Amino acid sequence: MAKTYKATWIWYPGDFEVWLGNRFNNRRTERGGVFPPFWKQDSHWSMVEFSKSFHLKRIETIFITAEGNYNVVLDGKRLFGQPAELHLQPGEHQLNIKVQNLLSPPALFIQGRTIYTDASWLVTYEDKIWIDENGVAHGSGIYVHPGYEDFDTPEQRPSLYRLKRKTIPVYSVKHVRRGRLYDFGRETFGYLSLKNIKGVGTFRIYYGESQEEALDTEHCETLDVVEVSLEGITDMATGQQSPYSENYTLPASKAFRYVYIISSPQLLSNVEADYEFSPYKPLQSGQFRCSQKDLNKIWDVGAYTLDLTTREFFLDGIKRDRWTWSGDAIQSYLMNYYLRFNSRCVRRTIRQLRGKDPVTAHVNTIMDYSFYWFKSVYDYYLYTGDLEFVRELYPRMRTLMDYCLGRLDDKGMAVGQPDDWIFVDWVDFPMPKRGVMCFEQILLCKALETMKFCAVELRCHPQENPPQGSLTNNDYAGDAQKYEALFDRLLKQTKALFWSDKHHAFMHNLDQGRVNPMITKFPNMFAILYGYVDAKEKQQIMEHVMLNDKIEKITTPYMRFYELEALCEMGMLEYVLQEIKDYWGGMIREGATSFWEKYNPGEHDIQHLAMYGRPYGKSLCHAWGASPVYLLGKYFLGVRPTSPGYATFEVKPADYRLTGDMDGCVPTPYGRISLKHRRGEMTLSFEGGKGELVLCSEHRPKSNIGVFVPDKQTKNCYRLALEEPKQEYKIEY
Repeated sequence: MAKTYKATWIWYPGDFEVWLGNRFNNRRTERGGVFPPFWKQDSHWSMVEFSKSFHLKRIETIFITAEGNYNVVLDGKRLFGQPAELHLQPGEHQLNIKVQNLLSPPALFIQGRTIYTDASWLVTYEDKIWIDENGVAHGSGIYVHPGYEDFDTPEQRPSLYRLKRKTIPVYSVKHVRRGRLYDFGRETFGYLSLKNIKGVGTFRIYYGESQEEALDTEHCETLDVVEVSLEGITDMATGQQSPYSENYTLPASKAFRYVYIISSPQLLSNVEADYEFSPYKPLQSGQFRCSQKDLNKIWDVGAYTLDLTTREFFLDGIKRDRWTWSGDAIQSYLMNYYLRFNSRCVRRTIRQLRGKDPVTAHVNTIMDYSFYWFKSVYDYYLYTGDLEFVRELYPRMRTLMDYCLGRLDDKGMAVGQPDDWIFVDWVDFPMPKRGVMCFEQILLCKALETMKFCAVELRCHPQENPPQGSLTNNDYAGDAQKYEALFDRLLKQTKALFWSDKHHAFMHNLDQGRVNPMITKFPNMFAILYGYVDAKEKQQIMEHVMLNDKIEKITTPYMRFYELEALCEMGMLEYVLQEIKDYWGGMIREGATSFWEKYNPGEHDIQHLAMYGRPYGKSLCHAWGASPVYLLGKYFLGVRPTSPGYATFEVKPADYRLTGDMDGCVPTPYGRISLKHRRGEMTLSFEGGKGELVLCSEHRPKSNIGVFVPDKQTKNCYRLALEEPKQEYKIEY
């Protein structure tokens, strides 16, 4: 059979992510015990019908592979058994294949010369067919286009999907008390391997992101016990037994830098680890280098942190939670757009977080995390231009928004219900989280604005030959009008209720009929980021909140992400640069090899390891800690899309005096935008789209391609149209 490269495995959209997410989210353990997520876990559809109508000009043979049992109906006639190949005659044909699988998503792979599985097929989980007294079938289900990924051979079954592994050695080992302490040199993630096992006995294995944690056998977060007997080797946490061997790799992955093992002396001579990772292409990735070594180190540690937390999905922390959280993930997506541009992982995570209808709780049970989920769809479209993904998600965006709107108070404002978790941030000061919170209204405003934006985009770019039951242009037009009205009303109410001319800021919340005049950074910096305040109000917020030492400080990288982005938007790059050096550099000076869940410079020694009332509860590799990757790419290299998918973009590099020499690349759907910045000189290239280079200079800069023109609004600022992809622009200023 001649190999084709067009076929791909297909399934019901979202089912692969739901199934994989259940495997992913249920791997968490604490001291050997399983620790499943707090929220509802959906399942894949156990039966899916795949259908395709087509016209053949000549005889063709197709080859069928399925994940599950299946039947085949060709032109209305059910065929015998489960045929692996079909010989099709010229003419019009209708092919319907039902695949049933309880263990993994029903999936189909068909390979032929012109007929093969791809995005053009239709799928349904309920065909709604009924048969009359004459045996004639009637009715039709609701069909959609399938989900798919890069599983492009019959052997690449979706259920076999795994991350890559490579062996890494121990950096150092020393005897401590009754055991050996192994140091792998930096934070890592994978499967521990016991080497050269001799005799019988027990291994007691204690993992730690720090040396203190690994050596604290009573309180470390993760551990393993392995029993070796002549009958075999048993993982005591799961009861899983393997044949006796001199080399044994534990079945469950763990996060660690240090591993402390207590065993009989003759049992063990060495350990290794299988490092597990999501592969990427360095020559298609983001890069950053400048004259300041400490800033380069921060970028490197941020990139490594994001790589460690980029797995089948974007997770929060590799040691403790190991779950997908919407608030964590939205930041990972943004960092990812400036580092690896792994769009598949973004799509997987967004689908998995949303799950299936009906909606019975907020995403992760957290109200703000539902609102972030909507914003993540907007960000994805802005950076990738993938409108078909938005089209796929939009019906589930609608039903999630219906759920959110159904929980508003009688004035149309978001209020936490008894079964809602209102998160905002981990704070070190008393902060009420009930009633009508200004912060939540601002996030809901952005979610409504996103719904309106997506409805307009889908209406302006209608689908060709939409499946039966799809939303129409009239549906999108009605939605755009509806969500715009809700957005306008909520924003006006929020400003009227919470904006204080006395405090020059948004106040905290309304509870039991009283407005709490407490001022925090949270609603105020998001109002700046989302453009919900005018220029005068922005300056007031900057003076009275963001730069006011009397306002409580933010101590998590999670909200420092947004705090520093708001400051960048206000042009305070010098201030932000110093904050990055102090805060993220402070973690490195404390010995961090990946960035932490929380950092308070006032904590020392083992204090900084504690969280949640547990001595080692803090994650020392947390996705939201990697935000310098995003900040340096967007605001210092200065690259950002100005229309979906980088069809248009802006490059506005930071002043040379801030970073000195600066080299970097930002990935886009077309390829990388590359920049080299030296004093008075710059070279720039890009692979596609059209952009503008913005430079501030006392004199008009010169370019070998095109001419700089003065910016009409900013003095000593000039713009150059970037219209020649794959060319090298050489700039002097």
